[in-house]
Amino acid sequence: MSSRRQVPGPETESMVLQRLRPWALAIVGAMALFAGTSHAQAIDESQLLPVDEAFALQAVAPQRDRVELSWAIADGYYLYRHRIAVEVQGAGFSAGNLQLPDGEPHHDEFFGDVETYRGTLRATLPGSADPGTGAVTLKIRYQGCADLGVCYPPQMRTLTVALPAATRGGPIGLPGAAGNGLRLPGLSPAGSGDPLPEAQAFGFEAIAGDAHTLLLRFTPAPGYYLYRERSSFRIEGAPGIAAGQPQWPPGVDHHDEYFGDGVVYFDQVDVPLPLLRKAGPATDLRLVATFQGCQTDGICYPPMTREIALTAGVAEAASTAPGIAASAAPTEAEDTRLAAALAGKSRWVALLGFFGAGLLLAFTPCVLPMIPILSGLIAGQGTRLGTSRALVLSLVYVVANALVFTVAGVVAGMVGANLQIIFQKPWIVAAFAALFVALALSSFGLYELQLPAGLRARLGMLSDRQRGGSLAGVAAMGALSALIVGPCVAPPLAAAVLYIGQTQDPVFGGAALFLLGMGMGLPLLAFGAAAGRGMPTSGPWMTAVQRVFGFVFLGLAVWMLGRILPGPALLALWGLLLLAAAAWAFTATTHAPCTRMAAIFAGLVLAVAGAAQLLGALAGGNDPLQPLAGILGAPQKQALAFRTIKSSDDLDRELGAARAAGKPLMFDFYADWCVSCKEMEKYTFTDPAVQAALADFVLLKADVTANDEADQALMQRFGIVGPPGTLFFVDGAELRGLRLVGFEKAAAFAQRARQATESR
Repeated sequence: MSSRRQVPGPETESMVLQRLRPWALAIVGAMALFAGTSHAQAIDESQLLPVDEAFALQAVAPQRDRVELSWAIADGYYLYRHRIAVEVQGAGFSAGNLQLPDGEPHHDEFFGDVETYRGTLRATLPGSADPGTGAVTLKIRYQGCADLGVCYPPQMRTLTVALPAATRGGPIGLPGAAGNGLRLPGLSPAGSGDPLPEAQAFGFEAIAGDAHTLLLRFTPAPGYYLYRERSSFRIEGAPGIAAGQPQWPPGVDHHDEYFGDGVVYFDQVDVPLPLLRKAGPATDLRLVATFQGCQTDGICYPPMTREIALTAGVAEAASTAPGIAASAAPTEAEDTRLAAALAGKSRWVALLGFFGAGLLLAFTPCVLPMIPILSGLIAGQGTRLGTSRALVLSLVYVVANALVFTVAGVVAGMVGANLQIIFQKPWIVAAFAALFVALALSSFGLYELQLPAGLRARLGMLSDRQRGGSLAGVAAMGALSALIVGPCVAPPLAAAVLYIGQTQDPVFGGAALFLLGMGMGLPLLAFGAAAGRGMPTSGPWMTAVQRVFGFVFLGLAVWMLGRILPGPALLALWGLLLLAAAAWAFTATTHAPCTRMAAIFAGLVLAVAGAAQLLGALAGGNDPLQPLAGILGAPQKQALAFRTIKSSDDLDRELGAARAAGKPLMFDFYADWCVSCKEMEKYTFTDPAVQAALADFVLLKADVTANDEADQALMQRFGIVGPPGTLFFVDGAELRGLRLVGFEKAAAFAQRARQATESR
C-alpha cells in the first residue's frame, strides 16, 4: 500500500480539472484513500517545495512555426510524461502534436508502466501562425511527484506567448535566450489577489547585441503592465560609453490618475538600446535599468532598479548599423557620435570640437541676423566708440547670448523642455518684432515728433540703453537674441542635449554648449571691434548710418514675422520695406556727386525689387527670392506629399500600416519658425533625386509649430531637441544611424534615403 499523499493545491484549478476530466477525480480520490489508510510514517509537508518551484515552467516562441516549453525540475522531483498536455486557446495558431522526448521507464502502482522526467524537460509544440497573429495562448496541463512519496494534484497553467514578427525587422529575439523568453513566476493561489514579488512580476533580461547595441527584454507577468515613460537606463563602469535613446516598439495607450497619459506594455517587449561610443576594444560594462509597473487591479510597485553585467564587443571605426549594408552610413548619427565623444576619453578635445562647430554655425541663416543686431547696438551709440568700447559691448552681447544658449540646452537635456522653442509662440515673436520696430523708429528720430515730454524721455532712455549706452541693455539684447533669433537645432546642440539627458552631467554638457555659443559669437567679436574702429564721428555720416540701421531693424522685424505670417503677406511687407528704403535713398542729401549717384542707383534697385515683391504678393507668391515665379510661368518645383500627424498615437498607427504594407517610412519634424526646416523644404525635398529615392516611402510630418503638449511628447519620445529632425523607419523600427538633425543638401540626403531602402 502506498504512502504517497497529495499536496494541497489551488482549489479552483483542481475543481476546473475535475470538471474537465471526470476520470481524474477517481484517481485523486484513490490516492487520497490509500494515503489515509497507510500505516507508513507521516510526511512533513513543509519539506516540500511549492509546485512552481518544484516544476518551473517557461515558454518562448523562437519562430512563428513553433513554441518551445521547458520545465526546470528540482532535485528529488519528477514529472509524468503521459500527464503533460497542451491546448491552444482561440484562433490564429494551428498546432500539431506536442513533441516530447523519451522519458525514464517507471512503474507506478496507480498509472502502471509510465515514463518520467527529471532535471530538465524541453518540449516543442509545432504549428503555423496566421499573418496577423502576434501571440498564442496555451493551456498547459502537467502533474508530478516528489521522491518523498507525495504527489501534487494535476496543474493547469494558461500562458500567452509572443510570436516573432511575420515580417523582417519585427521584435528582436534575444540570441541564445531560449527558455528565457516568457517566465512563469511563482503564482499566487488562485483568487488570493496577492501581488507577486517584483522580480517575479517584471522579468528583465539584457544581452549585448553588437558593439553598439544592447537588447533588452521585459516580461510582465499575466495581469501586470510596464510604463514606457517611467523607465531610464544608464551605463556604469565603462568610461566613454553612454546609453542612447531606447527604441521602444508601439505599446498600449493608458491613462493613469497619477502619471497622466502614457504608453504601457502588458506582454513581453523587446527594446534595442543604442550605445554611444567611439571605436575601441571589447569593454565590460554594467547596465543599470530603472523602471516601474503596476498590477491591473490597481496595485503599483515603486521604481525598480536592476543591474546586469555585460561585455560590449569591439567597436570598429567603420562599423555599420544593425541591418544596414556595409556601404551604408556609420552606425552613429552625427548627434550620437558627438555625444559619444563627450563621454569618451578625449573629452577635452571634444570641447574644442564644439567650439569649432560653433564657428561653422556662425555663418548659418539662424545666426547671421545677430550681426545687424549687434551692429545696430554699436551704431546706436551715436558717437565714435573706439575699438576697446565696441569690443566690450560685443563681448557682453556674445557672453550673454552664450550663457542663455547654455541654460536653454541644459534645461532641454535635464527636463526635455527647449526654452528656445517655447519662445517661438506667435505673441512672443510679434513682441520681439515690435521691439525691432521701436528701435528702427528711434533710429529714424521719430520719437521727437509731437510726443509728450514724459513719454519721449522714457522712450529715449529705453532706446539709449538698448542701443548701446548700457552694458545691461546690450546683455539683455544678447539674451533675447539667443532665445528668439537662434532656435535652430544643429547636431552639436542636439549632441550636447543628448549627452546631458543620458548622463545627467549638466556641468560638462553645459561647458560644451557654452563653447558652442562662444564659437558662434567669435565672428561677432571681430565684427564689433571692426565696427567700433570704423564708426564715423557725429555729423551727417552718423545720421545716415543710423537711418540705414533703422531699415536693418525693420528688416529683422519682417524676418521675425515671417515665422507666423503667410507667404503673400510676408512678400508684401518686404515690398513695402524696400520701397520705403528706395524713397529714402532718392531723398538722401549729400554734397559728393559720386555718393549722390550711388544713392540714386541704390534707390532704383530697391524700387524695382520692392515692386517685384508687391506684384508677387498680389499673385499669391511666397518666395522672397523668386517673387515673380508664378507670374512669369516659371516651372514650379514639386513638393513632397507629406501626411501630417500630431501625436504618438498617430505615429504608431502609421508605423503599423507601413510595416504591414512592407514600406519604409520617413518621419520629419517641422515648424514654421524653423529656418532650416524651410531650407529642407525648398532645396532638399524638391530635388528630383531626393524624390526618386523617397518614391517608395511613407512620408510623415509632425508640425510642432504650436509646441503644445502633444508636440513636446512626440519630440521627447525620440529625444528630439527641436526641428528639423528626419527619422527613417523600416519594419516599425528606427534606423538610428541614419537620423538627420539639421539641414542637409539634396545629394547627401538622397544617399541617406537609399541606404534606408537598402537596409530592408
